[in-house]
Amino acid sequence: MPYDIATVRAKFPALADGHAYLDGAAGTQVPTSVIDAIAGAYREGIGNVGGAFPASARSDAIVRGCRQAVADLVGGGADGVVLGPNMTTLTYRLSAALAKQWSAGDEIVVSQLDHDANVRPWIQAAERAGVAVRWAEVDTGTGELPTDQYRDLVGPRTKLVAVTAASNAIGTRPDVAAIAATAHSAGALVYVDGVHATPHGPVDVAALGADFYATSAYKWAGPHIGAVVADPDLLETIHTDKLAPSSDEVPARFEWGTSAFADLAGVTAAVDHLASLDPEATGSRRERVLASMAASERHEQELFAVLLAGLEAMADVTTYGKATYRAATAYFTVGDRSPRSVAEHLASRGVNVWSGDNYAYELTTALGIYSSGGAVRAGLVHYSDRSDVDRLLEGLAELA
Repeated sequence: MPYDIATVRAKFPALADGHAYLDGAAGTQVPTSVIDAIAGAYREGIGNVGGAFPASARSDAIVRGCRQAVADLVGGGADGVVLGPNMTTLTYRLSAALAKQWSAGDEIVVSQLDHDANVRPWIQAAERAGVAVRWAEVDTGTGELPTDQYRDLVGPRTKLVAVTAASNAIGTRPDVAAIAATAHSAGALVYVDGVHATPHGPVDVAALGADFYATSAYKWAGPHIGAVVADPDLLETIHTDKLAPSSDEVPARFEWGTSAFADLAGVTAAVDHLASLDPEATGSRRERVLASMAASERHEQELFAVLLAGLEAMADVTTYGKATYRAATAYFTVGDRSPRSVAEHLASRGVNVWSGDNYAYELTTALGIYSSGGAVRAGLVHYSDRSDVDRLLEGLAELA
């Protein structure tokens, strides 16, 4: 059965404004079911967890349901899902906790391909611990992250390898499983930034070899909630700073303060939405998620081929990143125009795109475009359609 994009788009009230929402790499719109779940939690009544009254019990159930939903989305167990406000906050939290186990002479490995949220927390933690930082470099011509270099970068003193599952700027999806195998052979842990990968296809944390897998629900039609998925036995070995009376249980001890319980209900609704993208999918929610995300990925890649062909046909357009396997995200410049001016022109035509470095600081520096304002980013998601692509290309043709 063909991907029913009309039915998918009808679930998103924000799309009724007529804009082409190609800004999904910075955050997606949400379907009615997510809006209803968040409003419903407030309407029904919620309290803080652990209380003796029904509203508190409802919050307890929401938290449990959210952990299970995230586990169903990416694999892993619900008791290893750490919830928080966003991936950046959680990564800072976990980097500080893991660094307590490091000592001078140890090493970590980070990459030029990553969003700064999977670089700076580790570098700063390493500096405090007196740990050396080693860099995996991007092939700036292709946008690939060669895996062979990790054999030289990882050694007996390597404590952690941080790597993205998909670049949020140029879409490159490196061979995380191969990188993780190299890291594990030396006894190192692997922290995978899955924020940009999760919305664009099926995810299996175990197959990736990720000891920690970070994701953000607002990148896959949910509210602004982050999560890190890990083996609970591994989490038991990590101790974080926390308030004295707060829970010391895993994963709760990593969740500082009171959670946004209504938003957690929205996360569960977002996973249910993703599981419904293939109406013919059957089985458990995990099985339906895998089938639906595979269907969504095929849809996105078909549109992406049209988008790339259109961009590459324009003489004044320069595209960045030509990896063999990448998410449906285009990063480009138009002649000598500033990326911001291109984004403003497109906005005047009802096309939403981002411009700048998009927090891919190391990558845009390596590409030589950070100081000149980065580039324009147009990203496809599961509710994008051909008209979105056509309007983008038409707007660019007016400039090129």
